[in-house]
Amino acid sequence: MASDFGALSLVPPLLAIVLAVTTRRAMLSLFIGVWVGGIIYSGSLGVAQMFDWIISSIGESTFNAKILVFTLLIGAGIALIWRLGGAFAITRFATQRIDSHRRAGITTWLLGLLWNFDDYANNAIVGSSMKDIADEMKMSREKLAYILDSTAAPMATIGLSSWVAFEIGLIHTQYEELGIQGETPTAATTFLQSIPFNMYAILALAMVGIIVITQRDFGEMLTAENRAQTTGNVIREEAQPLQSIKKDLGEPALDDAPLRMFLLPVFALVTVVIGGAVITGYAPGRTPIEMFDNTDVAGALVWGSFAMVATGIVLSQVHGAMSLDETMETVLNGFGTMLPAVSILVLAWSIGSVASALETGAYVTAYAEGVVSPLLLPVVIFLISAFISLAIGTSWGTMSIMTPIVIPMAWSIGGESSQLIAIAVGAMFSGAIFGDNCSPISDTTVLASTFSGSDHIDHVRTQMYYAGTVLIATAAMYLLYGLTNVNPLVLLPVGVVVLVALVYAFSEWDANRKNISSKPAAKRQSKPDVTSDD
Repeated sequence: MASDFGALSLVPPLLAIVLAVTTRRAMLSLFIGVWVGGIIYSGSLGVAQMFDWIISSIGESTFNAKILVFTLLIGAGIALIWRLGGAFAITRFATQRIDSHRRAGITTWLLGLLWNFDDYANNAIVGSSMKDIADEMKMSREKLAYILDSTAAPMATIGLSSWVAFEIGLIHTQYEELGIQGETPTAATTFLQSIPFNMYAILALAMVGIIVITQRDFGEMLTAENRAQTTGNVIREEAQPLQSIKKDLGEPALDDAPLRMFLLPVFALVTVVIGGAVITGYAPGRTPIEMFDNTDVAGALVWGSFAMVATGIVLSQVHGAMSLDETMETVLNGFGTMLPAVSILVLAWSIGSVASALETGAYVTAYAEGVVSPLLLPVVIFLISAFISLAIGTSWGTMSIMTPIVIPMAWSIGGESSQLIAIAVGAMFSGAIFGDNCSPISDTTVLASTFSGSDHIDHVRTQMYYAGTVLIATAAMYLLYGLTNVNPLVLLPVGVVVLVALVYAFSEWDANRKNISSKPAAKRQSKPDVTSDD
């Protein structure tokens, strides 16, 4: 059934996206989007409805509240590491081994691939670990944000993550609703079969590798990288980074801090998050999938970030780096560094509530039913899911909207055979991840900007070129599959080759157009002095 609000349901999210990209003012654009949604929904000035959505996004969702607490605590933990000199300590250690722009990019990419159980933690831990090293190598903050964002969410959707449990749960629910669970593979098996068809996620991960290894850039990222390499400014002159540690916190209290000032707080964060996730999910007799399904990842993130802060406080007192008053002031200042990110997160969730209330997803998907053939099913599901995710800013929300439509559709079009279900599910997950990567109202994208210290809209604008390139390659692979029915494990390497060709073609064309090197990072591979606000 289509949305009762029709095409008007598209206005708030699309207005927010267009305003954010054109004005570079994320919070104002999101606020206007939520307000316009309130006007459409209520038929009045919409102010009361707008604040109802904003307040409910904080207070009615336990998950959202935990993520806000985690974000604030992570800010405090990072602030303590900075004041204790831990950031400089890890930079000194790493630059003895990471001595080039390429190695900094590859290391960030590989860490993102390894840390695959949660996209939020991925951004926080990898971003906090690599930001100062990336600055030392004159990598633009936009490039670092891209590596974080385009690794975290795609990896979470196919790795050992909370996402997997969520995705399997959605499939299982539809099998029960349709009464077909006895005639098809289990939900977990269907998920595993869908992974090769989750082509956007896989090709997005490959795209990051291609970019960091070849050092070729295009679009606004080429401009950003050229700026960083030639001027030393890792952020745009008028940029407003979501996290600005040095400006907000001042100089470190210790000039020559030992490496443990960085390692111990991060170790506390990692071990408590993993331990908390395992403890909350474990019960005698549960399978690994059931453990994932029952684990409280958001709670574990809160406990881990608190452990990080507590460790930093203890180190401060044991080493006499700061008085207790100074230490607690640093904690509060750390909270303050995260307020822009928290504000955008709340507004992003609020506009997700707008899309839900106006039934944006139902309006977009209503016209696909009855006109989709098996030949076009993967690419149509992919593009519709991508559009919905871009509009509402949440991959999980897109999956929730699309799964009850996609699985019955695939079951029906496939003649009540399970063959098309895994294909359709993989295509749906692919589209959801694309929107998650591109949308300025995506919480994962906000956190990537935060932990890289990038201006949020600069991150979105530079990443769109790369995500759009992967979108083209993915759509082409889905069409090829529909035409040839070739095994996706054969098509994926073809997709990687296509991406390599596109990267080389686009980088050469754009570099010639702008009259700059297509490999600006190759100009400097030494350890230069870095100019940035941090």
